[in-house]
Amino acid sequence: MSPNHCLQCGAPLAPFQKGNRERLRCSGDGCGRIHYENPTPVVAGLVEHEGDVILVRNLGWPEGFYGLVSGFLERQESPEVGMLREVGEELGLEAEIVSLIGVYTFDLRNELIVAYHVRGRGSLRMGAELAETKRVPPEKLRPWPLGTGPAVRDWLARRRLLHGPSQ
Repeated sequence: MSPNHCLQCGAPLAPFQKGNRERLRCSGDGCGRIHYENPTPVVAGLVEHEGDVILVRNLGWPEGFYGLVSGFLERQESPEVGMLREVGEELGLEAEIVSLIGVYTFDLRNELIVAYHVRGRGSLRMGAELAETKRVPPEKLRPWPLGTGPAVRDWLARRRLLHGPSQ
């Protein structure tokens, strides 16, 4: 969501063309600051725990909507460290990153998602941000079209290549 006013001087923002894109620029005298609307970096983890994939439903999400463990990358935090932090906060698990699944744009929320395959150890303890968790055997996991769903699709495709079509 775009701000309506310049973050530098407070004057209203106005649309203008820069190259082949429309941007917002400060209309204040002498300011001219451009608001680029850069995407927010998010980490997401397909967490395997005791043979299952753990899906989560965040507080405020509709019943039946699940996704991967995810969260915003914090200042001066590498994506790998942020991913392990999120698994600890949301699931109470110690974790290790198995591999990078991929990097995905989520235009609806203006996010850039860095997705990992993560293996969790320990007892599952649901964090305060979650409404519930769901265990899904990998062979029953199905991707969804938005957000972290494309990472699930790509992980399943790689898994089938490694383990055969029955997986």
